[in-house]
Amino acid sequence: MATNVGDRTHVGGTGRNVVALLAFVAVSAVAGGIGNLLQGDDVGSRYLALDRPAWAPPQEAFGIVWPVLYLLIGLAAWLVWRQAGSVAAARVALSLWAAQLVVNAIWPGVFFGAGWFWPAVAVIAVLDVLVVATIAAFGRHRRLAAALLVPYLAWLLYATALNVAIAAAN
Repeated sequence: MATNVGDRTHVGGTGRNVVALLAFVAVSAVAGGIGNLLQGDDVGSRYLALDRPAWAPPQEAFGIVWPVLYLLIGLAAWLVWRQAGSVAAARVALSLWAAQLVVNAIWPGVFFGAGWFWPAVAVIAVLDVLVVATIAAFGRHRRLAAALLVPYLAWLLYATALNVAIAAAN
């Protein structure tokens, strides 16, 4: 049951909200886990063996940045769900969220798993567009949810530039 309090909609009780929050964060993390599986083994060594620009992050940065981003991605979706009162009320926004998670999971398999650097540029460009669309859709439900995705978009744009540089150099 949804109730309006001021400009916020609150769905169900505290227990249902906590379960939903954990579910949204878990779905985000699963997307990351699938991406890790698709990228194959020894990705750190393969990353270090690539010709990379001087501004490329150290490989350790990925293990720090991505868990935080997946947490923010899940939290943002939960805020939209909670504000809308149901998945149906936020169908477009949450569909975009799910679509970008699918593409997010595919990219590592294309870039690292297959070593197809230029096709990976196309995949990450689609991801960039989907995340921009998700931010716009989330903003129509809850500005904070949209704002939580901005660091993700910033990292993706950096990763897109890095992907292009690596494709050009390798």
